[in-house]
Amino acid sequence: MEAPANRVFSGVQPTGNLHLGNYLGAIRHFVNLQDTHECVYCVVDMHAITVWQDPAELAANTREVAAAYIAAGIDAEKHIIFNQSKVSAHAELTWILNCVARIGWLNRMTQFKEKAGKHRENASVGLYTYPVLMAADILAYRATHVPVGDDQKQHLELARDIAQKFNNDFLGEGEVFFPQPEPLIMGPATRVMSLRDGSKKMSKSDASDMARITLTDTADDIAKKIKKAKTDPEPLPENVEGLKERPEADNLVGIYAALAGMDKAAVIAEFGGKGFGTFKPALAELAAEKLAPLTGEMARLKADPAYLDSVLEKGAERARAMTEPVMAQVRRIVGFI
Repeated sequence: MEAPANRVFSGVQPTGNLHLGNYLGAIRHFVNLQDTHECVYCVVDMHAITVWQDPAELAANTREVAAAYIAAGIDAEKHIIFNQSKVSAHAELTWILNCVARIGWLNRMTQFKEKAGKHRENASVGLYTYPVLMAADILAYRATHVPVGDDQKQHLELARDIAQKFNNDFLGEGEVFFPQPEPLIMGPATRVMSLRDGSKKMSKSDASDMARITLTDTADDIAKKIKKAKTDPEPLPENVEGLKERPEADNLVGIYAALAGMDKAAVIAEFGGKGFGTFKPALAELAAEKLAPLTGEMARLKADPAYLDSVLEKGAERARAMTEPVMAQVRRIVGFI
């Protein structure tokens, strides 16, 4: 079977409250990759249920992520948009890879420790084996590249280890069926932090809605949240080095840079020495301007759930056509009759 040369796989969880971090860290890069790669973009609803989801909300949130993909500019005709649960290869390959991956590898995954916290014994088995499902997502398409944030790099390394062990166990050293996917870490603000705590990632699950700018916020909402964003009393520094010990300032400068398509040094050149009373209104105006078209188009698409469902189904048909020959080969390699 001929291996793809330039195939991207990635996904976003449909857990509600899509926010600026999802857009700047992932979705806008998905759009840019369309010009250079064959792209498979998934709404990872199977990942979402590693923690309990209200079924009605999960369905609505799945459509919202699909709407965000399309509104941002992903072409569902040229590339693939689908939801994970429609393609059985994800679940089937996960079981096979569960039997390849080692418990010691999963025990080193820091994200499980962070999400499970002190109550690890009460966490779902799915949350523990989540990285194996992520590996199956990627390897089912024999993807060559995966756009990832810093928090997912460890999971991608695990996917590479699993691919190599599968190849070695079943084919012998030097033989390759599953390629080792390469990470794509792109541009500024790949990790957008909370507006209330610059040491924590902006999150859908944060108890405070003021910690994030969502993709459904109005211009007034955005202005209010940025005005109240945590900062320190000092003006912005005269150079980028001055941001190092100032996480909240660094976060806001990074957001401005990403939205404006410039680097942090250029933002500091414009605003260095000025107080947040000047910088925050400028950032709020820029954020509202850049997000308004996305927000409006998402609202229009969400009002037509039948259209979104048709996009997801057509994408799933194409995804199944892509994964079925891979899984036929996997079954043969493993020895399944």
